[in-house]
Amino acid sequence: MQTRPMWVAFNTIVIREIRRFLRIWVQTLIPPAITMALYFVIFGSLIGSRIGDMGGFSYMQFVVPGLIMMSVITNAYSNVVSSFFSAKFQRNVEEMLVSPVSNFVILSGFVIGGVARGLAVGVMVTFLSLFFTHLHIANIFIMCSVVFLTAILFSLAGFINAVYAQNFDDIAIVPTFVLTPLTYLGGVFYSISLLPEFWQYVSKLNPILYMVNAFRYGVLGVSDINIAYAFVMIIIFIVFAFVFAMHLLNSGKGLRN
Repeated sequence: MQTRPMWVAFNTIVIREIRRFLRIWVQTLIPPAITMALYFVIFGSLIGSRIGDMGGFSYMQFVVPGLIMMSVITNAYSNVVSSFFSAKFQRNVEEMLVSPVSNFVILSGFVIGGVARGLAVGVMVTFLSLFFTHLHIANIFIMCSVVFLTAILFSLAGFINAVYAQNFDDIAIVPTFVLTPLTYLGGVFYSISLLPEFWQYVSKLNPILYMVNAFRYGVLGVSDINIAYAFVMIIIFIVFAFVFAMHLLNSGKGLRN
């Protein structure tokens, strides 16, 4: 496939994905922003005022980076899993698979669409947080890199979930029983230094812990995890998810009847 047709196909998929979540912005952008605002009020202002400082920062400042990452993770994931499953359910995927468009372009288009929604919600939540606390950016390169890589990773995860899903109920299983527990136990609301040594080691098995702490380091300059190690882990997860997603597309597993 030549470069120009490939770029046109990629651009078409990305624009369609972005228009899709912008067209129903009341459902895709406003609810997560309202949810995060409630987190800021309840956990930051009400409960946080009783907890006191954490890591040299107010509790509100400490939880804001984690809540931003939580919004990016859930929205990047949900955008791809719902969009690709809908395309599969309506048999649109079969048309793409038999077209001259490469599987790499198809996967990349859906992933970038998920990244766009994740980042859009992340930016909205960041601006909302400024009404509750002051954020001092310690390292903008690390902050932007981590949020972008995390959005890619969970867009890929949403794609894999969509391939295996057989009905609309299946796309809710992973977010409910896997994604939500991992996010809540990923250091969003607490520092793992508060845990006993054994549970600190257990927490390090949670991939979201590395993303939350790396992003918190970019914003506040503090982290429970070595930043270089966190980047390595995130990239490894991305490579594994990308290779697996490409394998599913190439094999047609769950896509061709």
